[in-house]
Amino acid sequence: MAWDYADINACEWGRLTGAAWSAWENAYAPYSGFRVGAALYLENDSIAHGCNVENASYSVTMCAERTALCSAVAQQGLRPRQILALAIVSDADMLTPPCGACRQALAEFADTLPILVVNRRQRKMCWLENLLPDAFAARNLGQINPERS
Repeated sequence: MAWDYADINACEWGRLTGAAWSAWENAYAPYSGFRVGAALYLENDSIAHGCNVENASYSVTMCAERTALCSAVAQQGLRPRQILALAIVSDADMLTPPCGACRQALAEFADTLPILVVNRRQRKMCWLENLLPDAFAARNLGQINPERS
């Protein structure tokens, strides 16, 4: 599926946000009550989704975006430059872009990434490279191929 990512009302974004809302339903947020769903559109025309999973030890809580990334790696063998788009949904009053840790995790897999952030009333397009300019990546380690085994 190819679409103009800048068109936040494109039906393709509807498919992706629908998957994110489905994941949102499964969020485990007993402490904050703040549920988030995320869906990644991958170059093989598939969608990997995730939700936040809280823990009583807050530092091990997983955000929806990283859960979706882990799912894509585990289930589909996701590798760098295979993510084409990301949708993030919540029912918070304010739009909620990815946290810093998620921005860094996403930068491992995408140099450029359109991110649609959605709540029940509004939506906004963001770009990973604007949210995390000059991201630390494999290139900073002097590695040409970050997939060395």
